[in-house]
Amino acid sequence: MMLRGFYTAASGMVTQQRQQEALSNNMTNAHTPGYKADQPVKRAFPEMLMNKLDKENLPTINEANVPVKQSIGPLHTGVYVHEMVPNFTQGDARETGVSTDLALVDEDVPDETGGFFFTVQNEDGDIRYTRNGNFTVDGEGMLVTNNGYYVLDNEGNPIETNGLEFTVHSDATLEIDGANIPLGISYVADVTELEKEGNDLLNGDAEVNIPQDASYSVKQGFLEQSNVDSLQTMTEMMESYRMFETNQRVLRAYDESMNKAVNDIARLA
Repeated sequence: MMLRGFYTAASGMVTQQRQQEALSNNMTNAHTPGYKADQPVKRAFPEMLMNKLDKENLPTINEANVPVKQSIGPLHTGVYVHEMVPNFTQGDARETGVSTDLALVDEDVPDETGGFFFTVQNEDGDIRYTRNGNFTVDGEGMLVTNNGYYVLDNEGNPIETNGLEFTVHSDATLEIDGANIPLGISYVADVTELEKEGNDLLNGDAEVNIPQDASYSVKQGFLEQSNVDSLQTMTEMMESYRMFETNQRVLRAYDESMNKAVNDIARLA
């Protein structure tokens, strides 16, 4: 039982450490446009039912006995972080006045798990999605993310601006030199299935055709802010740190008890 207590306390420490890492990463990205905070999902290890093995004497001539099992009760074996789930709640839009900054606003989403995203192309040529509209124009006149990834139109082609000034309308149409280029806005029916890849990119499946009852708008000169609540995150970090210390004290108490059992009690025996 004591050894199991070691593992239970240790699993609690590891869990709190992983939560601290997630919260620290959220705080680091509190000012990253379009960043979605990670939320650790915790689960308990399988619960074990403890039984006491004994034997019961039968009133027979030979005093026979049979093995019996007496239930003691359940035993919890600790907790662990099962996965990190991003919180896709939309962040506030902040005006920047920069013409290449775009904020994507979900106006009407038919399902609570749905959401809209800018479509970009990573360095390997694969399609990815992002809410970070902190775009710029590179030396070749292409509209790119702040990491140099191409921003795509609705046909999956990189958008070429030729270095000219452009206007982006609320319906996500980019107007440049008399031409209208629809931005590639993708709709994901279940955002919880998207996976973070770093560099503000998300990997997953999006619908080619946006549902008729879904709508969005694009604001030029605005950026969607991170949805990290700095004050709440700081509070959770303090709580997690205290829980780590509590498990640490429990582990130390088990260690001291084990030391007495091995050295003092064993010597007396």
